[in-house]
Amino acid sequence: MRFTVAIDGPAAAGKGTISKAVAAQFGFAHLDTGLLYRAVGAKVGVGGDPVAVARALVPQDLAVEGLRTPEVAQAASKVAVISEVRAALVAFQRDFARREGGAVLDGRDIGTVICPEAEVKLYITASAEVRATRRWKELCETGITQDYDAVLAEVRERDARDMGRADAPLRPAQDAREIDTSEMSIEAAVAAAVAAVSAAMSAAETATAAMRQLGGEA
Repeated sequence: MRFTVAIDGPAAAGKGTISKAVAAQFGFAHLDTGLLYRAVGAKVGVGGDPVAVARALVPQDLAVEGLRTPEVAQAASKVAVISEVRAALVAFQRDFARREGGAVLDGRDIGTVICPEAEVKLYITASAEVRATRRWKELCETGITQDYDAVLAEVRERDARDMGRADAPLRPAQDAREIDTSEMSIEAAVAAAVAAVSAAMSAAETATAAMRQLGGEA
């Protein structure tokens, strides 16, 4: 069975947590596409050419330690605006999306560019203030001291860069279901996402059964 769930949204909206939970619930493979850009950004930070690095990226590069640091996140956002980098990573993502057994991909252009044909498209969002608070708490828990206002400024800066880029800007697909997690618990957000996927899977199974019945009658 091939079934693709595309989950997009800005930083710290909760899409990563929701994506992992959805993948676990249905036994689907999961790809955090942001790691692709983080891996490229990390290599560029030590002198690599962004386009060459993107073209040579392999799955093992996603397991490198340190890809979750704020510095690498900023580097990832910067290389993500390079059209040639995005183009080089498209095939990697599309091959993953159509694998047998189902797949969940989360990122910023999955439902709009990478997998516009995905069976389920979700757009996870939250206010900049709520997302900055979440990111600030994460940093504090890992021992990184940073001023909240600075974190909020970084969130807004990244939003502007992601939403304003000419190539594949961050935006919800026209047929995406939007889930605003600003005032939702993670459990409620996951439940909403799981319900959306369950409904789509049931509809797909019903349609497949109907087609088989018509084929048998013919």
